[in-house]
Order: sequence, then C-alpha cells, then structure tokens
Amino acid sequence: MSALSCRRARADERGRSRISDPPVTRQAVAAAVLALAFATPVLAGPLTYDQALKRASVDAPEIRARGLAIDAARAAAPAAGQLPDPELSVAVENLPISGPMAGSFGLDGMTMVRVGVMQAVPSGARRRAEREIAAADIDVAEMQSQVTLREVRVVAALAWIDLYYAERRREVLDELLAALEPLWDAAPAAVTSGQDRPAWALSPIRLKTELEDRRSVLVAAEERARADLGRWTGEPDPQAEGPPPEPILDEANLRAGLGRVPSLRAWAAAADRADAETNLARAGLRPDWSFELGYGRRDPMYGDMVSVGARVSLPLFADRRQDPVIAARAADARRVRVERETTARALSADLEADLAEHRMHQDQWRRARDVLLPVARERASLETASYGAVRSGLAEVIDAFTGLADARLEALDREALVARDAVRIVLTYGEDPQ
Repeated sequence: MSALSCRRARADERGRSRISDPPVTRQAVAAAVLALAFATPVLAGPLTYDQALKRASVDAPEIRARGLAIDAARAAAPAAGQLPDPELSVAVENLPISGPMAGSFGLDGMTMVRVGVMQAVPSGARRRAEREIAAADIDVAEMQSQVTLREVRVVAALAWIDLYYAERRREVLDELLAALEPLWDAAPAAVTSGQDRPAWALSPIRLKTELEDRRSVLVAAEERARADLGRWTGEPDPQAEGPPPEPILDEANLRAGLGRVPSLRAWAAAADRADAETNLARAGLRPDWSFELGYGRRDPMYGDMVSVGARVSLPLFADRRQDPVIAARAADARRVRVERETTARALSADLEADLAEHRMHQDQWRRARDVLLPVARERASLETASYGAVRSGLAEVIDAFTGLADARLEALDREALVARDAVRIVLTYGEDPQ
C-alpha cells in the first residue's frame, strides 16, 4: 500500500471514530444531565419569615407614625374638660369727658382704676363630653395603629413569600441551564453523526437564548421582591431564609374571630367618638357660667370699691341653634355604625371568597405537584436513558427537560399562590398581631 493510501486509511478511521459517538460518552452526558437536573437546591439568607414580620412591625415608618399619633392623643387628653384659663381685666371707669370735671381723674367720686379677674365655668355636661372625646381620640389612634400594623405585616409577609419563591424559581432555571450544558456541547456531534438533522444544530442556540431570557425575567422579579421586602424591614439586601409557614387554615376560627379584626374595632372606636360629639352638642342645652371679681381704686377721699358678678348663658333658641347641631351629630353617629356594619359584611364576604380561592389554588397545586411534575420527571429520565442508549436524539432530551423546567416552575407558581393566600388570610382575618 502506498503512503497516500495509508494516510487516507488513517483519516477514514479517525472520521469513523468521531462519527461513531461511543456509548460510554453518551452515558456520561446523560448521567451528568440527570445529576444536575434532580439536585436539591440549598437556600441561604439572613431573614426568616418571622424575623421579617417582627422587623416590619417595628421598623416600618408607618408604624412609627401611628405610634406618634397615639402619643399626641394621650398628651392632649389631660387638658380635656379643664376649666378655661382665667381672664384678667384692667380698666379706667367713670372718667368724665364733659362738664367742669372733664378729663380730671380724682375730682369725681365715681372715677376709678379697676382690676378684675373673671373665670368661665362651662357646664359639667360639656366638660364630661370633652373628656369622652379625648378618651375616644386615644382609642381611635390605637385602633388605627392596629389597622396599620396589620396592613404592614400583610405586605411584609407577601414580600417575603415573593422573594422566597422568586429565588427558588431562579434556582430551578439555573439548574436546567446547568443540566443542559452538556447537551449544548453534544449537539454538533449529534448532527455530524447523522442522528439529528443539520437544522437542529441551530435549535439549541435558540432554546438556550429563550431560557436565558426567562432567567433574566426571574432575576428581575427576584430583585423587585428583595427591594420590596427591604422597604418594609429596613434591610438593605434581604434574603429569604428558612421555609415559609405551613398553608394550613382554621376556617371556623377565622369566621368566629371576624369581630375582633382591627378594622371593625376601629369603626367601634369611631362610633364612640361620634357619641361623644353628640353629647358635646347636647351639652349646649345646659347653661355655662362665668364669675368675676373686681377691685376699684379711687381717690383716697372717696374710698376703694370691690365688685362681684356672675354671668350665665341662656339657650333660649335651641330649636334654631343647639337642636340642629345635635341632630347632625346624632345622624353622624348612626352613619358610623352603618359603615361599621358595611365593613363587617364586606369582611365576611371577602373571607369566604378568599377561602374559596385558596381551596382552588390548593387543588391546582396538588395536581401540579403530584401529577404533572412526576410525569415530567419520568419523561426526562426516560428520554435521558434513551439518549444514553443511543435510541433517541438530543431534540427529545432537550424538549423533555424544557417540559420538566416548565412543570417545576408551574408547581412553584401554584405553591406560591397557596402560600400567599395562607399568609394573607391569616394576617388579615386572624388574631391580632402581637
């Protein structure tokens, strides 16, 4: 055989060895794909669910603002129902401006410098009503603080849940990209061996780009959730640590405790304040008093004088003054109670609707977890095994793992809905936050 023929024979042998794609190489690729695809992620981060709620309950500016409102109401309460400040009066009385003694201070016996003190004494009913309003203002401020606290805890809990599942979604896609990495490298060899069509060499590029686009979306969602959680907890770079709370609801207890929801108690406090306003309006029917003591200094030849007096208000025209105000305040008190009933009915209806939606999301999550996800895992395993045994091509494997990623992400989406429902329902309709 000539040298040229020997070189051609060695080249053909090298080509056949490249085309043959030994089974051991395909099995190694399949094993690597399986190992990466079914790995369990490990989460790490500094903020648990309970820690997030505690920090939001203390650090959120809305909570501090409500606390200052309570302080303001309590600081103003001691002044309610107190007597008004006394009034000091200074006057020159009976100074003649005509006649022979005009402009003279000491010639007329009636001319004097008078100093007096006057004290207004509102009716006891008015002062009691003012104290009732002050006490009601404290109750209203405290109930509004409880409402704000509950709202902050709800949004902080949802932000933590969103961050937790955003991190898990992104990790699932990272696992998929890592699992498919050996297949991207194996795609040209599969085309060269004739097992896949030449056009398929471009499909992995398109698929990888689409998956990376999806990852960018998930990363952006994760950063939004992290920023939202940081807004409520004050943490500059929070991470969700630990598991979310169990999505278990006691429906009977939630229904029984609706009357203790802070929003209803806030309406009750508002009704008490409206009653106090009505009592203050009714106090206008009671007369108010004022008392005055005066001392008059005259020329020594005439002697000094002391005067004592009293004044009383006369509500003689109540039908045109006090009665319309009383009717307005009483109507406002009835309005507050009607609005409380409206809120109670809306809360009850919202609770039933939320519970129904939660049950629906639980059913969908169970189907995704117990049916769709196992089917997708089994398909990925079978396709990978077929690829390792040289009975299928990369197209089927990549398609199977794309379906597995979709199933895992769908299961996470449904699980996140269940978790969101649970924490929102418990924190909205459940016991008061501590």
